[in-house]
Amino acid sequence: MLKVFQGWMHRYFSDEEAVVLAVVLALGFAIIISFGGKLAPLLTGLVLAYLLQGLVTQLRRWHVPHALSVWLVFLLFLGALSALLGVVVPLVWRQITNLFNELPRMLVQWQAQLEHLPEQYPALISQGQIERLIGSINGELGQFGQWVLSQSLASLPMLVTILVYLVLVPILVFFFLMDNQKISSWMVSQLPRERRLMTQVWTEMNQQIANYIRGKVVEILIVGAVSYICFAVLKVNYAALLAVVVGLSVLVPYIGATVATIPVALIGLFQWGLGNEFMVLMIVYAVIQALDGNVLVPILFSEAVNLHPVAIIAAILIFGGLWGFWGIFFAIPLATLFKAVLYAWPRGVGAAHEAAPVDHPGTAEQLD
Repeated sequence: MLKVFQGWMHRYFSDEEAVVLAVVLALGFAIIISFGGKLAPLLTGLVLAYLLQGLVTQLRRWHVPHALSVWLVFLLFLGALSALLGVVVPLVWRQITNLFNELPRMLVQWQAQLEHLPEQYPALISQGQIERLIGSINGELGQFGQWVLSQSLASLPMLVTILVYLVLVPILVFFFLMDNQKISSWMVSQLPRERRLMTQVWTEMNQQIANYIRGKVVEILIVGAVSYICFAVLKVNYAALLAVVVGLSVLVPYIGATVATIPVALIGLFQWGLGNEFMVLMIVYAVIQALDGNVLVPILFSEAVNLHPVAIIAAILIFGGLWGFWGIFFAIPLATLFKAVLYAWPRGVGAAHEAAPVDHPGTAEQLD
């Protein structure tokens, strides 16, 4: 057994770069898992700056000075943030409040419809089953009401946290954008001089992750905006709230669209019943999902992430369980990173140097 372990270690960790890369990855994951909550504003600012860096780079290609490029992008970011906080959030909050006020009436209506099912389908559903189902649902709603009450009582610390984010995150975004080169150079200076393996992994991952994250943000905005316009034209209740749900559903491939169908269908049923309006709503929703999957996704993600659906779902479950929303958001990039490291990892002494491309002058700077 010891010889097997020694042979495995010699095969995969005999190269110095492999050891350094393993330590860097393990240390990074350990810091995020252990201190992710405390470093959340810093990580949020880093992610937003990473998303905005593409605009700064584009302006630099148009020969706009770096400082002016950063200020233009930062002002655009502040404008989008102000629109989100001043328009979208209040509208969604009002609709959430209205939904909670209407929920008792909707539940009474839904319960009345359930009680008629045994009369319509006596061979399939009994009165006792309906009573047990209603009792179970009432119990779950009672627990949900207690959770909402506890969250409202804890709203003051939450407001303080939101204020901290609103102050710290924009400041961090600005400095990450302004001093991007200095921060990158300092981080690269801490790495060993021989870093062919790291450069190979970073070169492969940087473009894919950047395209994926920016494309996913654009997809959320487009799907959410189109959904809101369609729902508003159809005069669906809680159009903004449903649009947010549909927009965020694109974060979870294969599952999000199915889950988002439930609130859309329920709101439509309570508003119109099984009428023509409900059928039109579901057809429009199906068209939005079809256009997203068959038109928008191929355009935004021209460089497809070559991962098996099982691997994608497993990554969503693992990273979502570890880091919640951000874990789901970055599940596919993290899975792609894991795949890149797995394929680039040296399989013996000198394998990394044989597999890696020839190092040209300036290769080390590719990590910037």
